[in-house]
Amino acid sequence: MLPFGLSVRPDAILFEARNMKMGEGGSPGGGGGGGGARLSHTSEKHPRAILGELSALRRHRELCDVVLNVANRKLFAHRVILSACSPYFRAMFTGELAESRATEVTIRDVDEQAMEQLVEFCYTAHIVVEESNVQALLPAACLLQLQEIQDVCCEFLKRQLDCSNCLGIRAFADTHSCRELLRIADKFTQQNFPEVMESEEFLLLPAAQLIDIVSSDELNVRSEEQTFQAVMSWVKYNVAERRQHLAQVLQHVRLPLLSPKFLVGTVSSELLIRSDDACRDLLDEAKNYLLLPQERPLMQGPRTRPRKPTRRGEVLFAVGGWCSGDAIASVERFDPMTSEWKMVAPMSKRRCGVGVAVLHELLYAVGGHDGQSYLNSIERYDPQTNQWCGSVAPTSSCRTSVGVAVLDGALYAVGGQDGVQCLNHVERYDPKENRWTKVAAMTTRRLGVAVAVLGGQLYAVGGSDGQAPLNSVERYCPRSNKWTAVAPMSTRRKHLGCAVFDGQIYAVGGRDDCTELSSAERYEPHTDTWSPVVAMTSRRSGVGLAVVNGQLYAVGGFDGTAYLKSIEVRHYYYSKVSRKKGIYSFIKGQQQTCFSVSLGGADWARCHCSGKSPL
Repeated sequence: MLPFGLSVRPDAILFEARNMKMGEGGSPGGGGGGGGARLSHTSEKHPRAILGELSALRRHRELCDVVLNVANRKLFAHRVILSACSPYFRAMFTGELAESRATEVTIRDVDEQAMEQLVEFCYTAHIVVEESNVQALLPAACLLQLQEIQDVCCEFLKRQLDCSNCLGIRAFADTHSCRELLRIADKFTQQNFPEVMESEEFLLLPAAQLIDIVSSDELNVRSEEQTFQAVMSWVKYNVAERRQHLAQVLQHVRLPLLSPKFLVGTVSSELLIRSDDACRDLLDEAKNYLLLPQERPLMQGPRTRPRKPTRRGEVLFAVGGWCSGDAIASVERFDPMTSEWKMVAPMSKRRCGVGVAVLHELLYAVGGHDGQSYLNSIERYDPQTNQWCGSVAPTSSCRTSVGVAVLDGALYAVGGQDGVQCLNHVERYDPKENRWTKVAAMTTRRLGVAVAVLGGQLYAVGGSDGQAPLNSVERYCPRSNKWTAVAPMSTRRKHLGCAVFDGQIYAVGGRDDCTELSSAERYEPHTDTWSPVVAMTSRRSGVGLAVVNGQLYAVGGFDGTAYLKSIEVRHYYYSKVSRKKGIYSFIKGQQQTCFSVSLGGADWARCHCSGKSPL
């Protein structure tokens, strides 16, 4: 006789003996009392067997209680099965609609073959998605709210994406509210835009979809010239109908970011643009942006904002410094993609100890020493035109070994020395007013100080008080106009390099009381702590530090014996930058101030700056 409590359930057999004692004769139990064996069973075959039997009942039209009329086809089914699988059918058959009582239900605007496949899926859990049926299956699955089939169709279409069909798939996803597929198709279109713009699908786009694409910050173009050329190709594909849309589309092309040569030579000569008043206004706006750099702070907007993919192609500049016993005015540009340095326009003055920062896509070179005098003059470099101008208001005092950074749209000049004393003065420059104003002074005088902006606050790192190198760090809050001390570095450093990388401040190289340094450390603001990182391979005082394409570049400096031409790169470690044989160094060995600027073809975009040079 089976023990009391035996139960049989589907899928997996479990045997439990609880509180069992074998009595005499081997019978369970002890003294005829409590406890007993229990067998629990869960069948793996049951679900498939049931589905198989239900499918057979449908095929033989047995016990079917509803007929779906789809176009010219009748599909026999069971309400309970359809309701269990589809929220659409459940609402239909359990609500107050007439269909809840009808034995035949008409389903409109659905492909009959797709509907049959979906009903079959309800009974078999199997479906095949392919090129020939996906465009019918997806809308039908959306209607029946079969989310699993929608996901399968979207996955299939994602795997089919290429430059010739991504726009069609994008439109299809948009029509059927497939958000994930729309996101993927959008991303693919943006990332592969130079190839997509050559496709026939692109030329057939309606104006609204074209605007959606070319207005995106994520559009991956080598330069804004490609965007302009794509728009003009689209218009010229059907000029008669599309010229009316030109101004509306052109306002999403970032004309101010075009090179002056292309803007004047190509855009200005385009007859379709010259003959349209609104287009001419956009052209004039771009010309003013290029020709009046001092007005750019007042002209910022969507058309002056570089696209994000354009900004990924960052390059590094080395500005001024000290070489062969004298200050220099030269500026060099390094392109990590080609590992090449090139000379660009020099500053009008020789400057070592110059502070640099980039504001509204213009580089500012602040103060420094020309080999004879301490400077308070400032020069501004326009990467678009490769020209420097000196129309920027000077600082209130001469400064060399000054730290410069940008915070909340303003330029800050921090510390330095004026030839008489080490400074704790801090000034803030408003580009709209072309005016410097003093803000709260640091608690400590600092020359050779490194500055960095993190979390909306300005950090002054290390330097020298005129007597000895410092390891102290202080932080400026623009809202309270106050400086407060934070955790000191583990090492005293003046003329160090400093940059923000991955949410932390890196301090590298410099000089302590005795020698030039190769060591490096980083600051974690959340814990207010400094920790060491792998040292550079060379000692570098007066090193420039910048973040380029997600890596730290340490440029130039002085190793105690010679001025260095080499650069080192840190991702998870420091390594010399090489090209084929040996170290690929820049043109002049010098103690450098450096900064990085995003570059996209002929367009220049947002810049980052950091670094110091001594004196």
